Amino acid sequence: MRMKDVEVDSNGNINLNIKEIPNPCIVVISKNTAKMTELPAFADTTIKTHQGKVVRVKWNEGEDF
Repeated sequence: MRMKDVEVDSNGNINLNIKEIPNPCIVVISKNTAKMTELPAFADTTIKTHQGKVVRVKWNEGEDF
């Protein structure tokens, strides 16, 4: 899987050190969980939701010619 779990503490807080995470990246929060992934150099990234919850993150990658 491309997306990695982000630790959420018992108070519901996320602690990220931006010097240690890939750049650029996204953090997606849904259903009391958080996941993070690096964005590819060339792609369309789609986040699909259903009833207010994230159900899918999809990449359509390409490469410049």
